[in-house]
Amino acid sequence: MVLILQQLEFITPFQLYFNPDLIFRKFQIWRLITNFLFFGPLGFSFFFNMIFLYRYCRMLEEGSFRGRTADFVFMFLFGGFLMTLFGLFASLFFLGQAFTIMLVYVWSRRNPYIRMNFFGLLNFQAPFLPWVLMGFSLLLGNSIIIDLLGIAVGHIYYFLEDVFPNQPGGKKLLLTPSFLKMVFDTPEEDPNYNPLPEDRPEHQPRDQDQNEQQHPQ
Repeated sequence: MVLILQQLEFITPFQLYFNPDLIFRKFQIWRLITNFLFFGPLGFSFFFNMIFLYRYCRMLEEGSFRGRTADFVFMFLFGGFLMTLFGLFASLFFLGQAFTIMLVYVWSRRNPYIRMNFFGLLNFQAPFLPWVLMGFSLLLGNSIIIDLLGIAVGHIYYFLEDVFPNQPGGKKLLLTPSFLKMVFDTPEEDPNYNPLPEDRPEHQPRDQDQNEQQHPQ
């Protein structure tokens, strides 16, 4: 959508990029979000990021986050917050690629035994994927600061969520806010709930119209 609006010249990258001065002094709050939505002009890098963003976002949602939509959204918010915080000091303008690398990193650490193949040239275990992508970005002449930021934020999330709680004396530090669970997660059924007799399945009336169609008089 952002790309379409840019191609139609409704918006420009200058209206989207991360600029703390414009955010805090001129209250252009939308820049906190739009800088994650811009992946550059239409080209190889754009499609590369879109494919990886869709693929690994979907695999996380259908894998380790299945049935935990609120936790999935909280990971987005936590990662976005840390990237924005780092962006204040590193003069970074667009953080969408870092967000993609974060998703790739979390997925790769949670699937350490999966074998990967990169363009038919390299075979490696999944945890090396973020580093392979960083090396590929370097070969294309891009700065690797964004990739390193995504790896760093992904590692912080993975450590706090998966590693530290399982250490001796460790505990879960990343707690999904209850309001996110109310919005995104299906409420759990109360095991002590006893429905009224008329609400029980065995007392539901049958579809008389269907029976009449099947057995016309």
